[in-house]
Amino acid sequence: MGTFGGYTQWAVVFLIIFVLFFLLVPSFGGGAATSCAGGY
Repeated sequence: MGTFGGYTQWAVVFLIIFVLFFLLVPSFGGGAATSCAGGY
């Protein structure tokens, strides 16, 4: 473990937050997030 265990824990937390943010923003923002990402 050591320092690598701490880094992996932060990576997992950051990954979960990033996925939740990526899934929730289009539902709340509507066309703003999609036009910024893909330009639909």
